Amino acid sequence: MASPVHWFSPVSASLALPGLTARLDKLVYHHGGKSLPPDKPHAFVYFITIHNGSEHTVTLLGRKWVVTHEDGSQLVIEGDKIVGETPRLSPGEQFSYNSYHVTATSARSHGSFHGVDDLGRHIHVILPAFTMAVPHGLTGDATGEE
Repeated sequence: MASPVHWFSPVSASLALPGLTARLDKLVYHHGGKSLPPDKPHAFVYFITIHNGSEHTVTLLGRKWVVTHEDGSQLVIEGDKIVGETPRLSPGEQFSYNSYHVTATSARSHGSFHGVDDLGRHIHVILPAFTMAVPHGLTGDATGEE
């Protein structure tokens, strides 16, 4: 089993800005098909919204996710931008996007988004963990065989 990734150890200069929130709006499961590799026949499309309920304008610069598969393996996804964008959110505005993860097994995901506010402070917002559960009976390859 892989050792746990300590995915988020907030830098002392990073602020969890009160009122800045992230939520999973929807999770859609798709199985098999020509667009999915045979060894990872399960696709989960996730829809996320980041809402700026703070008093400050924020610019989101990147993200970091950790996906832990049921076999214990972990995938760390981090980088600049969010689906190719650096959203600037004034108070009351939100940014919604969707993306996907392909996997061989069920998995649990958690992550954070980071950026700066209008005072130049480094900020972050944590997306609560969510589970990508492969429906019972579909744990094998793309044909659905066990």
